Amino acid sequence: MAKQQPAQIMKLTNRQARQFMLLKHGLLGEYKFAGKQGVLDFVRQVGCLQFDPIDVCGKNAELVLQSRINGFTKELLDELLYTERSLVDYPDKNLAIIPVEDWPYFERYRQAARQHAEHYPEMQALTEQVRTHIQQQGALSSDELKLDGDFTWQSAIHWSGGNNASRSVLEQMYSTGELIIHHKKGTRKYYDIAEKHVDPVYLHAEDPLPDELAHYKWRVLRRIGAVGLLWNRASDALLNIWGLKAKQRNEAFSQLLQESHILAVEVEHMKDTLYCRAEDLPLIEAVLDNPEPKLRCELIAPLDNFIWDRKLIHALFGFDYTWEIYTPASKRKFGHYVLPLLYGESFIGRVEVIAERKEKRLIVKNIWYEKGVKPTKRLRTALDACFRQFARFNGCETIVE
Repeated sequence: MAKQQPAQIMKLTNRQARQFMLLKHGLLGEYKFAGKQGVLDFVRQVGCLQFDPIDVCGKNAELVLQSRINGFTKELLDELLYTERSLVDYPDKNLAIIPVEDWPYFERYRQAARQHAEHYPEMQALTEQVRTHIQQQGALSSDELKLDGDFTWQSAIHWSGGNNASRSVLEQMYSTGELIIHHKKGTRKYYDIAEKHVDPVYLHAEDPLPDELAHYKWRVLRRIGAVGLLWNRASDALLNIWGLKAKQRNEAFSQLLQESHILAVEVEHMKDTLYCRAEDLPLIEAVLDNPEPKLRCELIAPLDNFIWDRKLIHALFGFDYTWEIYTPASKRKFGHYVLPLLYGESFIGRVEVIAERKEKRLIVKNIWYEKGVKPTKRLRTALDACFRQFARFNGCETIVE
């Protein structure tokens, strides 16, 4: 059987590349996604939303969705996660939210966690205690369960439980897939038996991928789809894909291109070739027709899929963004929790916003415009509409600037 030949390289101007990414993410023109189904459609498109518990003006996953989903509320995400179970908390790009149908693709990580636990007999004994307790009492958090144990534990997947035996055991059982997060209260996670909540079609499915290379290809393709355009180089967009070194990454990109799962894209004034999913070709063709989409003003999450690769964003949009939440206050250029500000096809600045929920008040603490951006009447009107929508999202009735 003859090998398929990769498609011809697509050539885009910088503006066309920006439009493509924005349109794919539903950040330009009319809303592409709406309501609960829109949340589900978007998460399936990007593969995962990065989760972070910090809530200054919405948690990261909520912030990602509020900028794209017409009619989004935080309750919609909670319903999909903890009532309908169409989405599930599971490590992907670090802590994340994934579609439940993707559960089987991470079986190799759960198997690694099970094998890892075999080296810790003290963990095995405590696991049985937790299993019995949850079966009898229902979902619980580590604060509600006191186990006797004093050992340092490093999970095989992501977490370090330290010497807190209760947290270590719950996180280990979570990493093996025996437990899932039943719900959250603030930053506190409540765990329950996965079999009670996850469709057995997914829960007990074998890994659908035959080997490591197939797994790398699946994950790389998924991350390309999560960003829109991505290059074959070290990238934060590829974080937490175990074992993906330069050799494996090169092979994954090469085979995906050869098999026509991805398309090569050359962008003017960029040395590196970019790649998009082949299924996005119709969107690229639409961009080549030189559309003039309606401009929107949106606040972008600090760990948004769109800006996972900050170097790529700088190359395409000329925008530098650093999340300074972990930067010492004396060394910050801007603020503690600052969101990029998108208007139309450009990042025009960044905003520090605080939701004072008890007072139902949204505080716009600071706006820093990019050099050359003038706050025209048209821009100010769009920005005011953006703040009003953002206030509603946070349950705030007044805006203070």
